Amino acid sequence: MTNEQYHTFIQPYSDAKEILCARLNVLAHNLYGKTAAHPVHNIQHRIKQKESIENKLIKKGKEPTVINAKDYLQDIAGIRVICYFTKDIYSLTEILKFQSDLIIIRECDYVASPKPNGYRSYHIIVGVPVYCMDGMEYFPVEIQFRTMSMDFWASMEHRILYKTKRDDREQIAAELKGYANTLMEIEKQFAKYTGE
Repeated sequence: MTNEQYHTFIQPYSDAKEILCARLNVLAHNLYGKTAAHPVHNIQHRIKQKESIENKLIKKGKEPTVINAKDYLQDIAGIRVICYFTKDIYSLTEILKFQSDLIIIRECDYVASPKPNGYRSYHIIVGVPVYCMDGMEYFPVEIQFRTMSMDFWASMEHRILYKTKRDDREQIAAELKGYANTLMEIEKQFAKYTGE
C-alpha cells in the first residue's frame, strides 16, 4: 500500500475514533451536577501506522493491501480508557452497549477471566457510524478498558518482556503474574475507601 493509499484509507477510521472519543468523554461526566466521582482517569487513542498494518496482515498470511486491511483488521482505530476501579469499567461498557447507533462486534472480558500471564482488561470492538457526503458506513474501533493498576502492569510487562531480549523470560513472567495478583488486591483495598 502506498503512503497516499494509507492516508486516504485511515481517514474514516480516524473519524470513527474521534466520534467515539467524544462520546466516551461525555459518558465520563455526570448529568445535572451530581457529586459522584468521575469514572475515567484518562483516555488514550491511536491509529495504526502503515507499517504496523502491513506487518499484521503479513503475520496473518495476507497480502498488505487496503482491501485486506479493511476485511481482516478490526483494530486500526484504538482507544484505551483508564478507569479508577473495576466497577467503573463495567458501568461504562454497559452504558456504551445501550447506545442504539453503535454495533457491538466483539467483546473479551479479561477482567473477570484474566489471561494466563496475568493480563487484565476489557476489550470491546464497536462499529461506529461515519456519515460523509456520499453516505454512511460503520467502521470498527477497538476499546480497551483498564483500571490504573491494570494499565501499569500491562505497560511494565510489555516493556520488560517484549521490548528486550531475555534468557530468563519464564522466571520473569511468573514473577510478573504474581505482581498482577498483588496489584489486583491493592486495587480492591483502595476501592473499600470509596465504597466502590
